[in-house]
Amino acid sequence: MLSKIDQEIAFVQTALDLRARRQEILASNIANADTPNYKARDLDFATALRGAMGAAEGPLALARTSGRHLDGVGGAGGMGANVKFRASVQPSLDGNTVDPDVERAHFADNALHYQFLLDRAASSFKTMGQALAER
Repeated sequence: MLSKIDQEIAFVQTALDLRARRQEILASNIANADTPNYKARDLDFATALRGAMGAAEGPLALARTSGRHLDGVGGAGGMGANVKFRASVQPSLDGNTVDPDVERAHFADNALHYQFLLDRAASSFKTMGQALAER
């Protein structure tokens, strides 16, 4: 059983990892805005976080039959996040589905959430440091 401190650190670390992975995906979309037949991709952060934190145990969850087996995880950097294609509002004639304005908006939004998580982690560590100093 993890302590509340361990749970907080695990949550923030997992959320930061997922936000960083999403930022990479969005950056790739922006970089490929002029690539013919490129399909914009994204991941559903909330679903990915639930899956990474173990809340999404479903009928397709993998079972470990030996202590020497690796944990079975999904497809976004080993965090259980499934990267999916984004629905296109208006694909270009060359088959590219990237809308640079949409991608930049998602990129900026994700960056703000990432910064919030960094601030949350810093605040948690500061609080823990103060609690230890007062002992």
